[in-house]
Amino acid sequence: MVKPMSKIRTYSELIAIPDFTERYKYLKLNGVIGENTFGFDRYLNQVFYHSKEWKDVRRAVILRDNGRDLACEGHDIFGKVLIHHMNPITLRDINQRKDEILDPEFLICVSLDTHNAIHYGDDSKIIAVTPIVRTKNDTCPWKVSK
Repeated sequence: MVKPMSKIRTYSELIAIPDFTERYKYLKLNGVIGENTFGFDRYLNQVFYHSKEWKDVRRAVILRDNGRDLACEGHDIFGKVLIHHMNPITLRDINQRKDEILDPEFLICVSLDTHNAIHYGDDSKIIAVTPIVRTKNDTCPWKVSK
C-alpha cells in the first residue's frame, strides 16, 4: 500500500515503494496536468528541453534508473526513455530556472505509456493483468480431469 503522499513527490520516497503499480499510483495525477502545454509560450519549454543542462541531467537519470520504467527491476524500457518531472513544472519554474527542474530527486525514467497514464489516467497499457492459471482440460468441460 502506498503511504500518504507528501505535497512534493521525491525519488527517495518513490524507490522505497517496491511494487511498480504502487509507484505508478504514487505519481498518478488523476487527469491534472499543470499548465496545458504552456500555450503560446511552449517554445520556452522546448528551449529548456534542448539545453545542455537538461541533456546532462537526463543522461544521469537514465543511468541511475538503468533505463527502467519507474526505476523498477523487470520494467526495462525498449523504446524512447522519457524523463518525467514527478512534480509538474510551470512556465514560471522555467523562467526562474528553479533548481527543482534539474534536480534528479524530482525526476524519474518512464516509458511513453507510463507517462501518458500518469498524466491522463489510462493505465490499461501499463498495469499487468493477473494471468489465468490453467489446468488440464479446463477448456474442455466435457472431459473429466483425473
